[in-house]
Amino acid sequence: MGEGASPHMPVIGVIGAGSWATALVKILSEGPVEIHWWMRSAEQAEQISSLGRNPKYLSDIDLEVGKIHPSTSLVEVVERSSLIILALPAAFVAEALSAIPSSLLQTKTIFSAVKGMIPQTDDVVTDYLHHTLGVPESGIGVIAGPCHSEEVALERQSYLTLSAFDEHRAAEMAHLLNCRYIHTHVIPNDVRGIEYATVMKNIVALAVGITRGMNYGDNFQAVLVANAMQEIRLFLDKAVPATDRDVNASAYLGDLLVTAYSQFSRNRVFGKMIGKGYTVKSAQLEMNMIAEGYFAVKSLMKQNETIGADLPVCTFVYNILYGQSSPGREIRALEARLK
Repeated sequence: MGEGASPHMPVIGVIGAGSWATALVKILSEGPVEIHWWMRSAEQAEQISSLGRNPKYLSDIDLEVGKIHPSTSLVEVVERSSLIILALPAAFVAEALSAIPSSLLQTKTIFSAVKGMIPQTDDVVTDYLHHTLGVPESGIGVIAGPCHSEEVALERQSYLTLSAFDEHRAAEMAHLLNCRYIHTHVIPNDVRGIEYATVMKNIVALAVGITRGMNYGDNFQAVLVANAMQEIRLFLDKAVPATDRDVNASAYLGDLLVTAYSQFSRNRVFGKMIGKGYTVKSAQLEMNMIAEGYFAVKSLMKQNETIGADLPVCTFVYNILYGQSSPGREIRALEARLK
């Protein structure tokens, strides 16, 4: 517990300092909490403390500095917090967590708000926490959308979905995130299903962006997204079977729709650049932000070698980004598969 905190006040550690982490800090600080917030940059931490704003991301948000303790010491943030939220790009998770003793992580409740896969192991984050770092499943959960950080900054009504292996911990986190502009909902025991759906919707958004960059329109996008939803359902049924899963719920279909259609979707923007002829490197440099689907499609296709689901939309994206194939060649193959 942090210095000066009430014995009953939740003490939450947020790992990551990008737009999604900033949005989550804003949401959490609407309630009676103490937040320890880890970021790499000492300058960024100092500016948040002195100005009450994150200078790099969502800089128009006024932050409750009395409840927030920015820090560049990751171990210190974890030590002082009972609940941990991971909110950094998946490509950086393994490196960041390697600085923390596994024995310390194993005593915490950890929720992943990461929207990608660990490229070093091709795992979703909760599997990495459990299998690689030894965090008990009872201490692991996920925070999912549909929710863009930019709309949180504008305090537009939004929804978050929580799931955890321990339903009571999911309910606790849902309560902490519920506020006047955020509604929360708990889906019991579909942690990995929600995670995979979150990963796949980013890949679909890349596909949508690529086709938009190639001047395909609304009619094609509607068919593409409808087929992609069936692709997600098929993969989940094979990879994470669950008899009571409703893929039309917000955490699955809703998150797919907002990511595929929203102007705020960085995966869609990245894909559109690729469809217009940008190289991967030039698109990454121009965006200066991580499109999670770029790394995730490689890990997902690697996992699918053993799962064996038919994934034409994901294959379309993978072949363009990693197979040195042209969008023009791949779109013809995809068109033949859509219905």
